[in-house]
Amino acid sequence: MRTLSDGPRGGGREREAPAAVLERLDVDASDGVRLAVYASGPHDAPPLILVHGYPDSARVWDGMRRELETRFRVIAYDVRGMGASGAPCARAGYKLAQLARDLIAVADATCGAQPFHLVAHDWGSIQCWEAVTDPANAARIASYTSISGPCLDHVFRAKFGLKQSLRSWYIAFFHLPLVPQLVWRLGGAALWPWWLRKTEGVRAQRDPDQLRNCINGVQLYRANFIERARMPRERRTEVPVQIVVPRFDRYVTPALTEGVGQWLGRHRREWIDAPHWTVVRDAPLIAARVQRFIAWTKREETHAAQLDL
Repeated sequence: MRTLSDGPRGGGREREAPAAVLERLDVDASDGVRLAVYASGPHDAPPLILVHGYPDSARVWDGMRRELETRFRVIAYDVRGMGASGAPCARAGYKLAQLARDLIAVADATCGAQPFHLVAHDWGSIQCWEAVTDPANAARIASYTSISGPCLDHVFRAKFGLKQSLRSWYIAFFHLPLVPQLVWRLGGAALWPWWLRKTEGVRAQRDPDQLRNCINGVQLYRANFIERARMPRERRTEVPVQIVVPRFDRYVTPALTEGVGQWLGRHRREWIDAPHWTVVRDAPLIAARVQRFIAWTKREETHAAQLDL
């Protein structure tokens, strides 16, 4: 791990309180890919790791970071191939098992042995299920909030419904040779902020790495979907889980998380009136849900400890 840069955010604007310091770190993954990690908030506060989806980078968490960094040590990283992180040479480098190892590498470098809370969106959520359902991580992950990203093993064991299949046309599109990359290069990536504004009501800042995010991230689909569809595994966890279900999600239907409780221990399934990119549009709301769930898990732990006595 190496500190690359740090400094106050806010571009010199006057603020009532000092700007939070955003630290940039490099963390080497198990296969040598270098991950760009960003941390802010008190060093002695409970650690909370945020994992973004496709075709985003860690920038997607800026709004939530501002809401959470006074109470937590907030850690986000660019998923491999996106943002400022390195990219693997082969498609196998995007498999779920490696993505789970990336999360643990970031946790080792930023949290040490301290358990951390985990929040993930879209593909970030899909890949984090791999780590959450690994018994080896049961003591590391204090809680998990999943937003619009189901466990692929759960989805394929429960079977796709027709409604979700029609909405998931983009999955088949991303498996076409050359076509997705060509579409992104010919203007799709440049138009992405317009698409979010038009369909999601989200006014996101332009990401300078948008084209790279779009093209490299296609490998997430190609490396994992067909394999998991052919051989879905039995994946269970006792980590406390909160599943946030945006009612108006045009990409991941609420049906994909129905019945997931059979594979979970303590959990909640929370509905919100929001679209897929709610983590940007409704950052204060999502941050509040995260804090409320973490408080609930702590009360549950205290109650269980008292019963043991």
